[in-house]
Amino acid sequence: MYAAEVTKSVRKPTNLSLDSALLKEAKALGINISRSAEVGIAEAVKLHKQEKWLKQNAKALASSNAFVEANGLPLAQHRQF
Repeated sequence: MYAAEVTKSVRKPTNLSLDSALLKEAKALGINISRSAEVGIAEAVKLHKQEKWLKQNAKALASSNAFVEANGLPLAQHRQF
């Protein structure tokens, strides 16, 4: 799903420094270096955003968890499981 989104974006040439042995092996295996780097960077961005969101919302999450601990889940009586 994400790979399809990546192909629609505007590309910008860039220089990267990569481990030469890893680069050689990837080329020998027919791996598209640019796409693989892009996927890896996209994953790193996603993880960074998740961590940032969790840090920014830590107080709200703690408050919500404390409420549930003290009072139980809202509407728990309506749960089917």
